Amino acid sequence: MDNVREEVQESAVKRIGVLTSGGDAPGMNAAIRSVVRSAFRRGIECVGIRRGWAGLISGDIFPMTSGDVSRIINRGGTVLYTARSEEFRTEAGLEKAAATCKLLGLDGVVAIGGDGTFRGARALSAYGVSVVGIPGTIDNDIVCTDYTIGFDTAANTAVECIDRLRDTMQSHERCAVVEVMGRHAGYLALHVGVAVGATAVLVPEHPYDFQAHVAEKIRRARLGGKTNFIIVAAEGAVSAFTVGEQIRTELGLDPRVTILGHIQRGGAPTVKDRVMATRMGYEAVRVLAEGRTNRVICAAGESIIDRDITEGLAMRKTLNPEEFKVMTVMTGT
Repeated sequence: MDNVREEVQESAVKRIGVLTSGGDAPGMNAAIRSVVRSAFRRGIECVGIRRGWAGLISGDIFPMTSGDVSRIINRGGTVLYTARSEEFRTEAGLEKAAATCKLLGLDGVVAIGGDGTFRGARALSAYGVSVVGIPGTIDNDIVCTDYTIGFDTAANTAVECIDRLRDTMQSHERCAVVEVMGRHAGYLALHVGVAVGATAVLVPEHPYDFQAHVAEKIRRARLGGKTNFIIVAAEGAVSAFTVGEQIRTELGLDPRVTILGHIQRGGAPTVKDRVMATRMGYEAVRVLAEGRTNRVICAAGESIIDRDITEGLAMRKTLNPEEFKVMTVMTGT
């Protein structure tokens, strides 16, 4: 405890805010809890900002204590709510947000969300507000981090749903086309497809080719003795309804299309998401307490590190080639 008090004396940070922005992800509440409690241990006041950047503009802010975040670590969604703000993208909106920080004496803001959230944080930092981002998105598509909060829970939710679909597909000897989230990234589809033993996996990183990516894999599986098939498609790769219609027309099968949609965002976070969120929240407060700004908290292997937001957003992230190779070997057989 003495070490904690020494850190508090050295830090000029007295009050910080925490918000969630963009799409919700399981584990956001665990991150909020970690930020609040880590701040408390350092003698830093913490306030909650409702509805993301919109709440910072309007001043929708309330004090949070350690007791306020009790029993939220297991809850999905976000107790701070989330929203997207077009006003925050404007100079006038940024000025209002910065004015709120100045009025309420906020020495820094922890923003939990995805790329858009981080771009907003970076823009706000230009107005003299210290900012730190925590990656929270089920897509796992933040370029500067190996992992984003919510990915493991969303993947497990999708796997559970598809396992149930497989039972009825086997019973009726049918084909199921399942669309999972992933507008610009195929990480979720890839991991889910491998985990359920899908016949084919379609991701936006590889241009869709029905004959090569679906038809031939179904044919090989059928020649191998299979009579039921699971096709997993990321929403950004191709519409599941398009795939289903092509299967019906060109292969003569009677497919069933399922859009998992927002069910993947909900539910209690897994152990991995709770632990990663807690570690990232702790690190975010430490970075702010040290007087640093324009940082994003990242997973690098088993370590939690921080990077410059601008540098992080400029990095490129591609599908793991080894994982993709494993998927191509395992599908269609």
